[in-house]
Amino acid sequence: METWSWMPAGILAVCIVMVSAMAVVIILLLLKIHALRSAAKEIGDAFADRLMTDTNTLIGISSADRNMRSLANSVNRELRKLREERHRFEQGDLELKNAVTNISHDLRTPLTAICGYLDLLEAEEKSGRAEQYLSIIRNRAEILTQLTEELFRYSVILSPENSEPCEPVNVGGVLEESVASFYTALKERNIEPKIRIPEKKVIRTLNRSALVRVFFNLLNNAIKYSDGDLDITLSETGVVIFANTASGLDEVQVGRLFDRFYTVEAARKSTGLGLAIARTLMERMNGTISAEYENSRLSITIVFPGE
Repeated sequence: METWSWMPAGILAVCIVMVSAMAVVIILLLLKIHALRSAAKEIGDAFADRLMTDTNTLIGISSADRNMRSLANSVNRELRKLREERHRFEQGDLELKNAVTNISHDLRTPLTAICGYLDLLEAEEKSGRAEQYLSIIRNRAEILTQLTEELFRYSVILSPENSEPCEPVNVGGVLEESVASFYTALKERNIEPKIRIPEKKVIRTLNRSALVRVFFNLLNNAIKYSDGDLDITLSETGVVIFANTASGLDEVQVGRLFDRFYTVEAARKSTGLGLAIARTLMERMNGTISAEYENSRLSITIVFPGE
């Protein structure tokens, strides 16, 4: 107190009171900031939870601060709009799936009849010109049948009732079998696949039929776009890479390869559902699939969940 001894007692008392008041104000401000941070975290956590779950419960906070409650109300209004858009999207997606199922089913019956009558016509005597026309009709009918079957398979795969159980699967073994079954188709396109599979078996808990479908669709994709090469690599960590030169593609097209019904000029005989199906199946097996394009080389990477 020697430092303050020269001050009059009244001034010293006032200084002490002011310092005490400032300390109280600072403490109150710190408490207020802490309360606001807690309320903001509460809103953030609740918002993240509402985005991940399909629930009608809105965000509620324990804070009595008027501004924070106003913020919570604003977030709730946006959540209502988002929920309405999500339900509208889900309804539209369901209607699209039903339409695809119905259309593909309705097309299969008359196409079967057309192919049957074509078989009968081919057994009859006909002129050379008639043979030519019949060959064109047969080719177009086969393309239409292929597209219809692809639509039908897509609708079946998306059906919730189509979820089959998973089991331990040797990924390398299924990959080898898939490539072997495509050997003739690859040979016709002069594609010599190079496959690298580790000696140690890569076992993952997957749906075997879904895995076969994924590999088939990736091999079909290589046949459509490859310039004549195909490198397939399986790592011990469960990563499979299909890589090939695809000079007919560009980055924009590659970015849309997984979009439903998207096709490029080089694949007009396709519905554009092959890679969309592969992505859907990979997601169901908790895996991922992605595509990259660099220096005219297309790489599609699939990653399976670890054991």
